[in-house]
Amino acid sequence: QVQLVESGGGLVQAGGSLRLACAASRRTFSTYFMGWFRQAPGKEREFVARISWRSGTSYYADSVKGRFTISRDNAKNTVYLQMNSLKPEDTAVYYCATSTTGVVTTGSYDYWGQGTQVTVSS
Repeated sequence: QVQLVESGGGLVQAGGSLRLACAASRRTFSTYFMGWFRQAPGKEREFVARISWRSGTSYYADSVKGRFTISRDNAKNTVYLQMNSLKPEDTAVYYCATSTTGVVTTGSYDYWGQGTQVTVSS
């Protein structure tokens, strides 16, 4: 079983920054990608970003491109999400997850963390 633990969430004013981290208990041969998703109250869970473990190639949702940066530390089995220029609409619970394909849909991810709350005030 792969266990994922998110951290780094909190309360920040609009325009501020936060750095989220996702620590994985271990890697598997089928875990080729790590992704970040978020879910705001009353809304469905949506894709934010994903990264390839091997190459570091990243992909972002249009809503966060240019503001968020995903990265990974293979030796530590940890993925990060640097969030800059935060907006109130970024407020959500943020989750990290593993995927074999990296397709940007919830159903393409196998293991999920418990989530960390990010609140952006205006």
